Amino acid sequence: MGNIVKAALWAVGWMIMATAQAFAHFGMLIASDNMVMPDEPPTIHLSLSFSHPMEMVGMEMARPNVFQVAAIGRHEDLKNSLAPVKKMGHTAWQTRFAVQRPGVYHFHFEPQPYWEPAEDCFIIHFTKTVIAAFGSEEGWDAELGLKTEIVPLSRPFGVYAGNLFQGIVKLDGKAVPNARVEIEHYNAARIEAPTAYMVTQVTKADGNGVFSYAVPESGWWGFAALNTAAYKLKKDGRDKDVELGAVLWVHFEKWPKK
Repeated sequence: MGNIVKAALWAVGWMIMATAQAFAHFGMLIASDNMVMPDEPPTIHLSLSFSHPMEMVGMEMARPNVFQVAAIGRHEDLKNSLAPVKKMGHTAWQTRFAVQRPGVYHFHFEPQPYWEPAEDCFIIHFTKTVIAAFGSEEGWDAELGLKTEIVPLSRPFGVYAGNLFQGIVKLDGKAVPNARVEIEHYNAARIEAPTAYMVTQVTKADGNGVFSYAVPESGWWGFAALNTAAYKLKKDGRDKDVELGAVLWVHFEKWPKK
């Protein structure tokens, strides 16, 4: 085989790999503040979207089927508070929430199924983030009973970049051994990844469903544990697979300097 042919095949293989890397979808739930302190305004702004966060490429997101906050022993439906907005050039959703009491607030949403022709499947990402308010931190490790979720084993707020973060992947309330977990940074500063391999970080949970990752930089980081649903959804009269994503967004802080 000639060198030109080899080079062409290598280039094609690289393009396929780069394209596959670009298909790391993330439900996103980003808050203006993840630690509300007594001397700060009590209202936080929340945005819900669907995107490739490291590449800053958005996708259309229909109004979620579910948007709630779990705190202080109760769930509150926030779906009707959502207003449409553009994020990364595509439809997303936003709202404001006034924190009135000390507590740990678990915000979460379930989107409508998203059809992804490139993967020939539907995608449903059960997405959440955790906000602490007024010095309270009890209940940060609560399990919400979602279809699939990442239950944090490390406190998901008040953490520094460089900390080792751990969580357990659950599906139908049971730990998922060897679950694949994809990790991406919300790249608001638009830093360019040196190679396509560096866009999405990948790790696997252990036999008990526990994964670990040391975040290298401050900012928002998304952890997405992916599994295939036991059921199918119809597309043009044909049964199609459904990717279920358990997504958790955590903000990591810069180490303070003198």
